[in-house]
Amino acid sequence: MAALEISVPSDGVLDVRIDRAPDNLLTVEMCAELTRLLLNPPDGAHVLRLSAARQVFCLGRERAAGTPGELRGETRVLVDLQRALRTTSLVTVAEVQGDAAGFGVGLFAACDVAVADAKARFWFPEVGINLAPSLVLAWLPRVVGERQAFWLTATGERITAARAVELGLLNAVAEGPQELAEEVGERIATLRTRDHRVHSEIRDMLHATRSLDEFQALELSIDRLVVGSLRRTEEATRGK
Repeated sequence: MAALEISVPSDGVLDVRIDRAPDNLLTVEMCAELTRLLLNPPDGAHVLRLSAARQVFCLGRERAAGTPGELRGETRVLVDLQRALRTTSLVTVAEVQGDAAGFGVGLFAACDVAVADAKARFWFPEVGINLAPSLVLAWLPRVVGERQAFWLTATGERITAARAVELGLLNAVAEGPQELAEEVGERIATLRTRDHRVHSEIRDMLHATRSLDEFQALELSIDRLVVGSLRRTEEATRGK
């Protein structure tokens, strides 16, 4: 069954679980559904927790297109999902319980927070089918640097969860399934103690400054800080 299991928000948390035997490959339809959810989240949702059923997290995406037009359309859906993960108003938290490959790595790497089981392994297999992973190369060098991005995509080397933390693909590693669930739960609980609006502003600032140099980012920060401070004052006044 090709499925994303999507919960009703509970205490601000929206659970999304990938459940598609055997490798949790994402279809174009699943990607489009997740994109819609990220861009139009239900009322009351603050954090989206992304997890997966079975022994793997996600070993990539299903390749169904054949013609150039179909390939372009399929790739557009994948790009839209990557963009939605970066621009959604939700805080995204990935609970990576097993291996991930290709687009599956990009899925959790685009989340705001990602924690993995220590036994999980990650790799980019496209070189094995004589394909340069252009979509991966659009974001991977920004996270790990060009040298590491070249090596990982040019060889398909599998890396450990601990190595993924060192490279900036993950926040942390947990020693087992129970510890993973506890770690993710604790991080979500911590996030829920803070204001959703502030989290949205932090994410928006990170997105806005991604393509700017340091001086441009500092200039942008002036207006953002003024607006944020005025809003904070108004809220404090209304609260009296």
